[in-house]
Amino acid sequence: MKIYFEAILLLNFLLDFMILYGTKRILKRKEAIYRIIISSIIGSLTTIFLFIKINSITLFFIKIIISSLMIFISFGYKNYFQNIIYFYLLSIIIGGSIYLFDLKGNYLSIIILSSIVIYAFIYELLKYKAKYHNKYIVTIFYQNKKYNLEGFIDTGNRLISPIKKESIILVNLPIKAKRILYVPYKALNTSGIIPCIKPDRVVINKKEFTNCLVGLSKDKFELNGLDCILPNKFKEELC
Repeated sequence: MKIYFEAILLLNFLLDFMILYGTKRILKRKEAIYRIIISSIIGSLTTIFLFIKINSITLFFIKIIISSLMIFISFGYKNYFQNIIYFYLLSIIIGGSIYLFDLKGNYLSIIILSSIVIYAFIYELLKYKAKYHNKYIVTIFYQNKKYNLEGFIDTGNRLISPIKKESIILVNLPIKAKRILYVPYKALNTSGIIPCIKPDRVVINKKEFTNCLVGLSKDKFELNGLDCILPNKFKEELC
């Protein structure tokens, strides 16, 4: 019985550690790792309730209290509800995976499967967040017309007009214009002239911009459904 208890204790510690560490990675928390270790130790102590007769409702509330304490120890009170939501989300994913593959009692398989599932989930989620973190709703007002677009900030887009120093938004759709401004540009390994229009105003995520131009890209770019590339200069104003 002693060996069985120690095995369950170690398993709970490793699972709690992986879930808390996964939460840390996903949300990019900077708290020290020792806090997660302490929290995982506290979480693993819930193993004792397996050997105590207690009704399911009481056990449920005990787990809620302990998991809340674990989150507080690991990450503090800042962004507390976001932290606990991701903690429970990862817990549900791990629990569902163990149930799906019916791994009860197979401790080594549980650890291996949990590691793979958490790694895959973190990898895909961070890739998704990196891809769409800078996604913005863009509305261009020009000659009594309104163009609703979706765009992202490209750190490589540092195009500005040489005289008025206006930032240039690159769009991926045709806009009929009576007056075209031909703006010379110079990038790292290329230079040229890009046709632009002067919009009446541009609204990005409810913030208005007037000191900018809209560049009509000659080449169609693939942006996974997005229509325009915002200049890097807008990043500070939209944060």
